[in-house]
Amino acid sequence: MKTAGSDTTASALRKPPWIRIKLRSRPDVETERTREIVRRKQLHTVCEEAACPNLGECWAKRHATVMILGDICTRACAFCNVKTGRPGAVDPDEPRHLAEAVAELGLRHVVITSVDRDDLDDGGAGQFVGCIEAIRATSPESTIEVLTPDFRNKEGAQRAVAHARPDVFNHNLETVPRLYRRIRPGANYRHSIDLLAEVKRIDPGAFTKSGIMVGLGEERDEVFAVMDDMREADIDFITIGQYLRPTPKHATVERYWTPEEFEELRRTAEEKGFSMVSCSPMTRSSYHADRDFETLRARREAELAGC
Repeated sequence: MKTAGSDTTASALRKPPWIRIKLRSRPDVETERTREIVRRKQLHTVCEEAACPNLGECWAKRHATVMILGDICTRACAFCNVKTGRPGAVDPDEPRHLAEAVAELGLRHVVITSVDRDDLDDGGAGQFVGCIEAIRATSPESTIEVLTPDFRNKEGAQRAVAHARPDVFNHNLETVPRLYRRIRPGANYRHSIDLLAEVKRIDPGAFTKSGIMVGLGEERDEVFAVMDDMREADIDFITIGQYLRPTPKHATVERYWTPEEFEELRRTAEEKGFSMVSCSPMTRSSYHADRDFETLRARREAELAGC
């Protein structure tokens, strides 16, 4: 039986030529400025904590995805490089520090995510709300995207964040239902779908977003079924990227999907009615999130104008 850290043939798969990360010989001025502001404001980023392969490109454009509620997660998903353990106390100054960083970086679009905080009564929803309100107060022209945990068993948590009216409400399904027990223990596929459906009911005008990784052992038909579930929940935006193993202790890469297969997934998602599709080997939830949001907003405005 294969386990998350087992030494299998799949674990020895070589990265194919289309999986290439652009390495910079030295950090540029904008990357260093982003790093300095993040450090000075005592913020964490998922870019660093999750070892995102796109960090260099994004930080050079002053685009960093802030991870609130600390850098220690209460869960241990088989794909994720964020530390697991007992988190510390919630920092009451974090919303203010985040708002100050957004203003200094001049961000037009900010993405806020977090670790899972199953130890908190509200799962950390109140901190999301505080961050949204602080950014609105200091940078009213900036658009806000949240990438939330599932807040499982925390009554009213997603409703509180939805009522704060982020411009994009993202919650990732990560993988197909059959693989949840191995890849995403502690989570529930149906709960995640229902969370996004509830957000849409609360604010029909909100953009909802979700994403999955491929390469963990899923089949094509299972991916298509996830798309159908997303559309049933009226999710606007889907992201699909190739899973890359952060360390040998994480889940193995069962296979690398080809660029042609990603193109097939993209076409299928568009045919199923998603307003926005980001699908490529290096796609990640927050990769080009600002550009994709502007495209999505422009499309919706054009649709409304045509009514």
